[in-house]
Amino acid sequence: MATTNKDTKVVTGKVRFSYCHIFKPQAMEPGQDPKYSLCILIPKSDKETLKKIQSAINAAIEAGKSKWGGKIPPNLKKPLRDGDTEKDTDDYPEYKGHYFINATSKQKPGVIDRDKQEVMDSTEVYSGCFGRVSLNFYAFDTKGNKGVAAGLNNVQKISDGDYLGGRSSAEDDFDDDLGVDSDDWMN
Repeated sequence: MATTNKDTKVVTGKVRFSYCHIFKPQAMEPGQDPKYSLCILIPKSDKETLKKIQSAINAAIEAGKSKWGGKIPPNLKKPLRDGDTEKDTDDYPEYKGHYFINATSKQKPGVIDRDKQEVMDSTEVYSGCFGRVSLNFYAFDTKGNKGVAAGLNNVQKISDGDYLGGRSSAEDDFDDDLGVDSDDWMN
């Protein structure tokens, strides 16, 4: 049976966004073509999303056999990674208890809000907010590397969250009471 896009496409449950580059493409390394990208953090408790992702990865592996000489390579790279074992959770506490996937696209993904309205303001969707992501998994064989990657289709922001990377909101920065009379602050 032929693998279809339906077999390799997944819309996640609620995930957290990290390394959010969905409005302006960025090169991962010097000399590479810039791409839109997003790292999604999937709670290990979201068994439904994880099951859909694993099924789509398996479908992409089956489709990839034709690229890999009819066999599945022994050291196949897979996009679903364990945040507890692959990240230092002291430095990256947001990865604790999560799997993560890095998804990329040469084309700009569609970006909508909870009400399915297009998001135009790039500051509205950021590393740390929560949403859902449409992904497509595909096999690759590039420069001796073989595996399955995640293509970034579309993004839906659902809710705000704490900024990742140490940034705080303006509201948090200025949450204190000035404690001085506004007419007397220069004295």
